[in-house]
Amino acid sequence: MDFWPEFLASSWGKEFVAGGFGGTAGIIAGYPLDTIRIRQQQSGAGSAYSILRGVVGSEGPRALYRGMAAPLASVTFQNAMVFQIYALLSRAFDKNIPASDPPSYKGVALGGVGTGAIQSLILSPVELVKIRLQLQKNIYKSNVQSVGPVDVARQIFRQEGWKGIYRGFTITILRDAPAHGWYFWTYEYMREQLHPGCRKNGQETFKTMLIAGGFAGVVSWITCYPLDVIKTRLQAQSESTPLRYNGIVDCFRRIVKEEGHKVLWRGLGTAVARAFIVNGAVFTAYETALRCISNSNNHATIYTDNTP
Repeated sequence: MDFWPEFLASSWGKEFVAGGFGGTAGIIAGYPLDTIRIRQQQSGAGSAYSILRGVVGSEGPRALYRGMAAPLASVTFQNAMVFQIYALLSRAFDKNIPASDPPSYKGVALGGVGTGAIQSLILSPVELVKIRLQLQKNIYKSNVQSVGPVDVARQIFRQEGWKGIYRGFTITILRDAPAHGWYFWTYEYMREQLHPGCRKNGQETFKTMLIAGGFAGVVSWITCYPLDVIKTRLQAQSESTPLRYNGIVDCFRRIVKEEGHKVLWRGLGTAVARAFIVNGAVFTAYETALRCISNSNNHATIYTDNTP
């Protein structure tokens, strides 16, 4: 009976629940734009609006949410892990700073880099399944398509084994490690600029959370976008069809040679728009959930202390 109060009173418990709220809010807010981004990167079939019209017209509105179950199923644990690891690593690089003070921007950036590298262990298989589902119409030639993330994961494992499940793992680390460094640094810097002193007192407004989170997402995506294009191409490949690319360097050389350097930025506008919406929602939901949990714990403590 005392599990939840004790769990939510712990640092891990707070981060777990708040991270889950933040991640869920971000996925729901931006998933349709993510589907459009993936299709732009893979096929280059026109503008975001033309792809949107084509998908909705030929496959129905539900196609924009195809594959969402995979990231939703893992988002609570993944986001809890991300924020908890970030909190630990950002402090690890700032051992001389008192616990009552926020970590330095150096600690924030280095903590973000480490967090991005570690979370790739979970994110790489999840994104592989998500991409296969988002491109399902394009990559499965048979009339019988996989109906969900579990079916796709089983099919990949059956045909390709663990190597297939972790296809694109290296490029995921190369993308996420520096991107997360920029992500957390931008968020901490922007929130302090918009609301001086909030890094220490935690009293920033919802507007500050939304704007700082949105800018953090935009900056992180711009810094890693070419790598994301390559990752999409690599993870869209399946052993059931001849492989087009033999690794990161080969993929980079071939797509630039065949489609020009602009291909590395294809879909960036969609990604940036999505990033602002998603990460504004992520940080707002995360910070709000932390406040609610902390306030509930404080009320519970006061009540307990006054009970005869």
